[in-house]
Amino acid sequence: MSTSWVTKYGVRRVRVDLPTLEDALYAAEGLTSDPREQIEIAADLMQMPVEQAQAEAERIIQARVSRPRTVQPRRSSAPVVVERRTFRRKFA
Repeated sequence: MSTSWVTKYGVRRVRVDLPTLEDALYAAEGLTSDPREQIEIAADLMQMPVEQAQAEAERIIQARVSRPRTVQPRRSSAPVVVERRTFRRKFA
């Protein structure tokens, strides 16, 4: 799927690819913790029927359960201060 339009520099084309099932499931994981809802969201993102995505998604979700999860620290770490350093330019 691509979109194109004409500019003063010529024709510009943008390629739009639908996400893979694994990418869509990863995005749905942030929205809900229910695996059935994740499959529905992923199928919508991929623009495909839920039944078609369900068999492959079950396998991916089962493999994902065994992976380690990151744990957030209980206390926040020290604040980070970003300072902008300016410098003088010498003009000749």
